[in-house]
Amino acid sequence: MTTLAMFGRRKLLFIVPVVPAAALVPALACAQKPKLTLGTAMPGGGVETFGMDLIDRLRSMDPSLEIRAVTTKGIMDNVSLLEAGELDLALAFGEVTHDLFAGIGRPPSKLRIVSVTYSTPGMFVVRADSRYRAIDDLRGRRVVWNGRNSGLAVQARYVMDGLGLDIDKDFEPVYTNRLRDGPEMVIDGTAAALWGGGNRWPGFVTVASSSRGARFVAPNQDEIGRIREKHAFLRQFTVPAGLYPGQYDPITTVGSWSFVLARADLDDTIGFRLAAALYKAERTGQLTKQLAQATVKNTLAAIPGPEVLQPGVAQYYRETGLLN
Repeated sequence: MTTLAMFGRRKLLFIVPVVPAAALVPALACAQKPKLTLGTAMPGGGVETFGMDLIDRLRSMDPSLEIRAVTTKGIMDNVSLLEAGELDLALAFGEVTHDLFAGIGRPPSKLRIVSVTYSTPGMFVVRADSRYRAIDDLRGRRVVWNGRNSGLAVQARYVMDGLGLDIDKDFEPVYTNRLRDGPEMVIDGTAAALWGGGNRWPGFVTVASSSRGARFVAPNQDEIGRIREKHAFLRQFTVPAGLYPGQYDPITTVGSWSFVLARADLDDTIGFRLAAALYKAERTGQLTKQLAQATVKNTLAAIPGPEVLQPGVAQYYRETGLLN
């Protein structure tokens, strides 16, 4: 809705100075009550947990925003549904987002970024009583990559490719339809390892909390250098010590930033309001532990350029001095 439509032409003449759009968010919120959908992923993973927390926080900052979580088949399904206009918003891993904007294997996508979500450092988990201590030890072994079209499988493919490995040819691949199956297979010994990502990822928590315990297998510094030389968009991350039971040392690995994506034709007013709500939570200290990394600073550092921001988000950043 335009400023003229909200206030009327006659009344607008007496408004001095012109009110910036950022100040109109409360009025816009009262006038518009959009019903939005947010695509998450399969039940039981960190993506679903983050999505529910994000919805709760957005609603608390802008109560008129009505957002419904939609369970999907995974990150690739999210992209397809967004591009088909069947979702308004969706969560996506950085590797998938990189492919979209770079136009790898397809034309560049017109989807846009609303915010970063969290960093996704990738690594394997194995049983603590296993002999697997390096990636090379897992070659030829049965490895769970999660869903075939999941963001984690895409991430694993990039990381292994950086080492000259193919996740389908150099390992015995297992793809699951339920996220809970992977941890169970590692615990009962029917799989040697499970690939996962993120901080406090539920699959890792399950294995580490079991009576068998867990060991994490990540690329060493030489391998990290080789991976990033081939795939520079991947970042080096450190998983803090003590994040999982029995994990006494920090773990350095590679991964990416994940994002909230918007369909190409999402109304810019909605993008503006989403950015305003998230930044309000950030500056008032109301980002939850799950959302702690979803900051403007991290978003601007993670994106390839401001042109991939949802236009309403970019407008909010500019009007509040967050983006030049």
